[in-house]
Amino acid sequence: MEQLNLLGVALGLAALAGINLYLTVFVTGLAVNQHWITLSPQYQSLDVLAHPVIITVAGVFYFLEFFADKIPWIDTAWDAAHTVIRPIGGALLGIQVLGHSSPTFDVVVLLLAGGTSLVAHTAKASSRLVANASPEPFSNIGLSLAEDAAVFGGLALIHYNPVIALGVCVIALAAFLYFAPKVFRAMKARIWLIFKKLNGPADSSMPVSLPLTLPANLSDVFSRHNVLTETIAWAVPCLSGRGRKIPPNLFGALVATNEEPRKIIFVARKGRGLSQTIDLDGSMVMREPKFLSDNLVILPAAGKGPKYLFLFPRSSGAMVEEISEYLRARLVPTPAAPAEVFEPEPALSA
Repeated sequence: MEQLNLLGVALGLAALAGINLYLTVFVTGLAVNQHWITLSPQYQSLDVLAHPVIITVAGVFYFLEFFADKIPWIDTAWDAAHTVIRPIGGALLGIQVLGHSSPTFDVVVLLLAGGTSLVAHTAKASSRLVANASPEPFSNIGLSLAEDAAVFGGLALIHYNPVIALGVCVIALAAFLYFAPKVFRAMKARIWLIFKKLNGPADSSMPVSLPLTLPANLSDVFSRHNVLTETIAWAVPCLSGRGRKIPPNLFGALVATNEEPRKIIFVARKGRGLSQTIDLDGSMVMREPKFLSDNLVILPAAGKGPKYLFLFPRSSGAMVEEISEYLRARLVPTPAAPAEVFEPEPALSA
């Protein structure tokens, strides 16, 4: 039971260090220094955190992080700089909790604490990267305050019941690992959009011409699913597609064919390849500019129906507008030809 408590304290502090290393060290050291908590004999090794120099250094860095954590993109740069610092700090805290135990147990806890800090740091950094897609600062401020509150609450739980703290830590880690593929896909998408935005043309309103060929890595997918052998009118690479029968995909393409002007095809690499035809009849097409992306939205014109969202880099705004106009022109109903009116010929007089 004693080792379970030690593991709970070690991994709990490591997880909190992955969220905010400086606040974890500052609050723990200050609580011990001011005798707000009394350390049990097995945790006396944490007395080192109560040294005034450690408290001062941690306090200064927390003061800097308090403001950096609430400014969009500054928080992401701060997290990037701490990708190594937080896991190392979490591992050192975990080892410090143990004091002088068996070397085998030390190595196990060192690996677990470092991994726990890294996972917690990744969860924090990825959530900030996704939040920064919106230019308003309120989501960053809210996330930062919630993280600080989580550190205070976590430290209190570790103090009163290390075993429950260990259980909460394990559940949180398991939940993150379960959603890790989606998280990493979202991070990859945001990083790609940031790169495209920074390297995009200065004037995104310049006229463009839609490409006539698919990227080489998608041409075989289109050919394999295109049983009617339609000819391509245009083929535009996009970041991802969302909608009915379209699982999360990265780096696909939208294709229009000459034979089916009121339909488009989403092509992507997934397994042996995905090719999904979208019927535009009864739909309306919209362009939705965002901070990092420029989106093509397809909605039902009336009532219920499938909705689709296709993401393009922000620098492709002119191309998305060209696609929107192309599709809207083909969704305009063709006026029916007026019926011919036959007038009876006048009767001939006898």
